Amino acid sequence: MAAPLDMEPPALSLELLPTDPLLLILSFLDYRDLMSCCYLNRRLNQLSSHDPLWKRHCKKYWLISDEEKSQRNQSWKAIFISTYSDLGRYIRYYATLKKAWDDLEKYLGQRCPRMIGSLKESVREEDLDAVEGQIGCKLPDDYRCSFRIHNGQKLVVPGLMGSMALSNHYRSEDLLDIDTAAGGFQHRLGLKQCLPLTFCIHTGLSQYMALESVEGRNKYEIFYQCPDQMARNPSAIDMFITGTSYLEWFTSYVNKVVTGGYPIIRDQIFRYVHDKECVATTGDITVSVSTSFLPELSSVHPPHYFFTYRIRIEMSKDALPEKACQLDSRYWRITNAKGDVEEVQGPGVVGEFPIITPGRVYEYTSCTTFSTTSGYMEGYYTFHCLYYKDKFFNVTIPRFHMVCPTFKVSTARMETNHNEYAVDEDEDSTDTDEYEDRRRVLDIPAPSGRCPRHT
Repeated sequence: MAAPLDMEPPALSLELLPTDPLLLILSFLDYRDLMSCCYLNRRLNQLSSHDPLWKRHCKKYWLISDEEKSQRNQSWKAIFISTYSDLGRYIRYYATLKKAWDDLEKYLGQRCPRMIGSLKESVREEDLDAVEGQIGCKLPDDYRCSFRIHNGQKLVVPGLMGSMALSNHYRSEDLLDIDTAAGGFQHRLGLKQCLPLTFCIHTGLSQYMALESVEGRNKYEIFYQCPDQMARNPSAIDMFITGTSYLEWFTSYVNKVVTGGYPIIRDQIFRYVHDKECVATTGDITVSVSTSFLPELSSVHPPHYFFTYRIRIEMSKDALPEKACQLDSRYWRITNAKGDVEEVQGPGVVGEFPIITPGRVYEYTSCTTFSTTSGYMEGYYTFHCLYYKDKFFNVTIPRFHMVCPTFKVSTARMETNHNEYAVDEDEDSTDTDEYEDRRRVLDIPAPSGRCPRHT
């Protein structure tokens, strides 16, 4: 007998759906919604406990591998819940920071194993709470999360956060462990409520993180301190900004390391930046340039911005033997941000006259300063052939730009009448193969009103 036409069909509900469509729907839920389903009814409780549903969340949020899962001998759901109970506070940051640490360890393990050996084990949650009580400020969750993975490193050389070397200047920054960082927490004016993240045992240089929005800084901003050498107030400290948060600061640095953006030289990470377009080939010789800004040798007041550059000169391995040549001299055309141009010529490079043969690479480091926040250099080398000594030719040096990072002026200076501190910004730097013999910025006496540059 046919059903009456006016009879309504039964209401459709999730419980009436077959198992497979329901599992497919549940696979699109986030871990919060999936957990909530456990409390709706018996069937959804059973289905939401289906272990493959939790595998995706374990991999997404905690980076748990199949191998690790088999070692722990737990279900995916149990692993997720136990990890969440320990690290749930950091679920927004953990996967990103854990991947950064894993990538860094894998990359440096093959190239700088000694540096990996200096890393410390993770800290406990109660250790981080104790530090907050000690310094009287809250630590950001991304910072705490990173230290739940690794507690910085020992005070050793080389430092994890990069090195820089000139003939008589060396910097290597360690990533401070939580106790050392807490011991360096600042209460003094100029660096009030700032926590050191790094430290160089050679220069005393640190990068700081502002834990509060005071003295013109944004909360969690990361910077190099730069004392105002022209202000009478010792709390007048300018800042070169290196990051807006710990997560951005650390992961961007790691990315540059593991992608080869920062070269590994003598088992150390050197913070040279290379523009892939900054390459010029003349015949069989290729010249490329990398640059770096040195905050510890720079100042905003007076305007003195110190850069180092590393030049690589390479002759193609396919060049004929008779192409061998020797560098005789250099020519530089140096332009600052105001368009002022200076031309410089000199013999050799850094006191040397390198011989270039097929397949050989010659590299050297030099430096320059500007009284403007940016500038660029370009020029050429003059070589003579070894087989035809009367034959000379020029090799192009590509234009390379140097730009100091964003900086902030001390609020102490802004609150002071500083019209008396007039600065002559007309002086600028020249080719500085001889710069290493000059007085360093941090060693100069009280400013005389001129930007220190030449002797």
